[in-house]
Amino acid sequence: MSIFKSLVLGTLLGLVALTVGAKQPNIILIVADDLGWRDSSAYKSEFYQTPGIDRLASEGVLFTDAYSSNPLCSPTRASILTGQSPARLRFTAASGHIQQAILDPKQGTAAAVDKPAIIPQSRSRLPNEYVTYAELLQEAGYRTAFMGKWHVGSAPYIPENQGFDVVIGGRHHPGPPPPGGFFAPWEVETIPDYPKGTHISDAITDEALKFIKANRSDPFLLNLWFYDVHAPFQAKPALVDKYEQLVDPDYPQRSPTMGAMIEAMDQNIERLLQELDRMGLRDDTIIIFTSDNGGNMYNEVDGTTPTNNFPLKSGKGNNYEGGVRVPLIVSWAGVSRPGTMTDSVVCSADLYPTILNMAGLPQHPEHHKDGIDFSAAIAGEFFDRGPFISHFPHYVPATDNLPNTSVRVGDYKLYRFYYDGENQAHRYELYNLKTDIGETNNLADSMPEKVSQLDATIEAYLQEAEVLVPIKNPRFASKPVMGWNVIGDVELTAEDGVLRMDSHGRDPRISSHDFHHVSGPVALSFTMRSKSIGKGQVFWTSPTVKGFKGDHSASFSVKQDGAWHDYVVQLPFTGKLNSIRLDPSQGEGRIELKNIRLLGSNGQVLHTWK
Repeated sequence: MSIFKSLVLGTLLGLVALTVGAKQPNIILIVADDLGWRDSSAYKSEFYQTPGIDRLASEGVLFTDAYSSNPLCSPTRASILTGQSPARLRFTAASGHIQQAILDPKQGTAAAVDKPAIIPQSRSRLPNEYVTYAELLQEAGYRTAFMGKWHVGSAPYIPENQGFDVVIGGRHHPGPPPPGGFFAPWEVETIPDYPKGTHISDAITDEALKFIKANRSDPFLLNLWFYDVHAPFQAKPALVDKYEQLVDPDYPQRSPTMGAMIEAMDQNIERLLQELDRMGLRDDTIIIFTSDNGGNMYNEVDGTTPTNNFPLKSGKGNNYEGGVRVPLIVSWAGVSRPGTMTDSVVCSADLYPTILNMAGLPQHPEHHKDGIDFSAAIAGEFFDRGPFISHFPHYVPATDNLPNTSVRVGDYKLYRFYYDGENQAHRYELYNLKTDIGETNNLADSMPEKVSQLDATIEAYLQEAEVLVPIKNPRFASKPVMGWNVIGDVELTAEDGVLRMDSHGRDPRISSHDFHHVSGPVALSFTMRSKSIGKGQVFWTSPTVKGFKGDHSASFSVKQDGAWHDYVVQLPFTGKLNSIRLDPSQGEGRIELKNIRLLGSNGQVLHTWK
C-alpha cells in the first residue's frame, strides 16, 4: 500500500469509530459479464428464464435506466472499483489483459487515411494508487473477498493489492481462464482444483459460500463477479437442450447456448440466496446485481447473435444504448421497497459512494470523483445524479462504433462523433429516450440549441477531468471512390473507370457496402493489374457476421507482374450480403482495378461499380 493510501486510511479509522455503532450490513456486489439490459425475465425477456434474478427483483428495486460507465468490460470494472469515469481514469478500452503495461496513456499521433480521427491510447492497468471501496471497508473492519473476473491488470495490479483479503480468480483474463474456459481445469493459482468438467460459476459460488460461512459473525464485502456470459460460448449440455426446445425463430433472442449460459449463472444466484436464508443472513445482507456492459451482438453462436438488445440500439462495444444500458437490482432490507421499479439514471461509478453509505462510512469525493450516492433512489425517493457521460474514443469495426462522447441529461442523450461530419467537423446525434428508446429519430438538426447546451456539458467535463480525446487526422481521405472506402495506408483515386490503389503499407484494403437485396452465394469479378506482392483475399459480412473475419473470406492467387488479368472469386455464403472487403495484395505498390462486378450463382450481374 502506498504512503498516500496509508495516511488517508489511517485518518479514516478515527472517523469510522464515530459513525459505526451496531453491526454493519454485509454487502454482496454481483457483476455479470456482457449481460444485456433485456437478458433476464425480470427485464421482460421472453426467452431467458432467470428465477434467481427475478427473486432479487421481487425483494428489492429494479432500475430501468442504469448504465455501465463504458460499453466494454475493463473500463467499467475500473470505474466500479474507483468511483471515477473511464474518461478520467484514461482507461477506455478492454485492455486489462494485454501484455503491455500502459500506465500513462498518451495522445495518439497518427491514423490511417480512412480514419477522420486519431484516437488516444488507453490504460491497460488500474494503478494500485487508487483507493478502492474495498480498502475503505477493509480498514473499517470488513472482511473482503473478490471472486471471478478482474480484467484490470496482471500482477502487481491484482485484487490482493486493492483491498481484498480472499481472492478466487481475480486475474487478467478477459473471459474464463484457460485451459478449460467455463469448465475445469483452470491453470490459475487462485482457483482451487475442481473435478474436470466443473462449471466455473458453480466453483466460484462454492468458494463464495465458504467465505460467507467463515465470516458470518463479522461484516463482509463479497465481490462476486461472474465470468458469465462472456465468450467462449460454452454451456451445460442439459441446459442447451432445454433452450433448444424454447426457441421461437420470430423472437430476437434465440441462442440456446446463451440461454443456458445465463441460466447457469442464475442458478448460482438462486443458490446464494437460499444459503443466505438458511444461515439467517438474508436480512443482514445487501445485494447489488448489475452487468459491466450491454449484450454481445457482434459474435455468432447457434447461427445468430449471442443475444439481442431490442428495443435498444446496438450492443457491447458500441456507445449507443444497447452497449451501455444495463440491468441493476438492489435488495436492501429496510430501505428498498420490495418489487418496486425506478427510472432514476445511475451509472457504475455511483456504486462506490453508495456502498460507503450502505456500510455507514463517510463519503470521500476526493476518491470517487464521478460517483454519486444513489441511496435515495434505492429508497424510492427523488434522485438526480446530473449528467451521465460515456467517453468511448475508439474505432470498433466489429460493432460499427466511431469515436464519440455521449451525455445523458434528463430524457435527452447527445453523441459527439469526433471529426465525422462535413469537412471533418464533429457530427452530432440527439435522441429523446423517453419517446425514442431505440434511438431512431435524430433530433440534432431540429434542436440546435439543445445540441449546443449538451455539447457544452461534454466539453466542460472533458476539460475538468483532463480527458484524452481524439484529434483531427490531417491525412484523412473523406469520400468513397467509385463506391469503395479506404482501409489502411492507401491512397485511392479513379480515372476513366479504373480504380487506382497506391499502397504505402503491408496490407492495402478497400471495402464497400449498401448492397440492398443482394444475397449469397455470389462471386466478385474484376480485372486487375498489380506491382505489389502476396496473395489476395475477399471478406464478407452479413446480418449475423459482424466484422471481417478470416473464416468468412476467400483467398485467390495474384499475378503481380504489372499486366491486366481477370479474376473471379467465389464467396460461398447464404443469406443477405452486408459488406465486402477486397485485399488485393500484401504490400506496397500500385494496384489498379476495373470492371468490378458482383455475380449471382447463374452468372447474372447483381451489382456494379462505376
